[in-house]
Amino acid sequence: MDAREKILDAATELLTRASAADVSTRAVCEAAGVGAPMLYRLFGDKAGLLAAVVDRGFEQYLASKRAARPTADPVADLKRGWDNHMRFALDHPNHYRLMYSPELTTPPAAAKEAHALLHGVLERCAAAGLLSVPPEAATRVVMAANVGAALSMLTRPEQYPDIRFAARLRDSVIDSVTRPAGAGGGEPRDTDRGSAVPAAAATLAARLRAEPPQLLTAVEAALLQQWLGTLADSGEPTA
Repeated sequence: MDAREKILDAATELLTRASAADVSTRAVCEAAGVGAPMLYRLFGDKAGLLAAVVDRGFEQYLASKRAARPTADPVADLKRGWDNHMRFALDHPNHYRLMYSPELTTPPAAAKEAHALLHGVLERCAAAGLLSVPPEAATRVVMAANVGAALSMLTRPEQYPDIRFAARLRDSVIDSVTRPAGAGGGEPRDTDRGSAVPAAAATLAARLRAEPPQLLTAVEAALLQQWLGTLADSGEPTA
């Protein structure tokens, strides 16, 4: 086993047993049997080491999300993704708290990939006519709520002792960015005329991204996406 793997193994073990989501570089070096210069040469600094530990810890979770087969119901897939996220957080509390710690100045690649995978599911929701806001906005809302729920349960267990809290929040948040399919042909039912145009624009934009029109040049397609994005954003509340 090379020095990098020894250091990561030691840091992971220490993080798992720690009472807080943090470990000292001195303890890691002692556990791995290496000197501090080796650790800093491989990881740059403590933040770089902890980011690498988080990425390694999240790899199994992300691998399962990459391998997940999309179903015909993207909203159901979205809810399953939320539940899997919560399950991982509760099973790996220190890794999870560390991933979203403001003290981790080196952003883990895992956080970026998790965001991108969620965005992919919401793109499918939009293409199916099931989003009431653009996929980018929906991704931010769902990810912030999912992470917030997980951190609330991890850091304030006495206030959030019941896992059903997360399911209730999940349904409320997802309902706020999606809309039900209509009775005919899977098309959306417009219950709010004010949201009809923005939702339709978000749907068309997602469908065109999934299947770019061959009749349009790259410039024309980009301009059309810009127009549709403006229309889709018009349904978003402003400050």
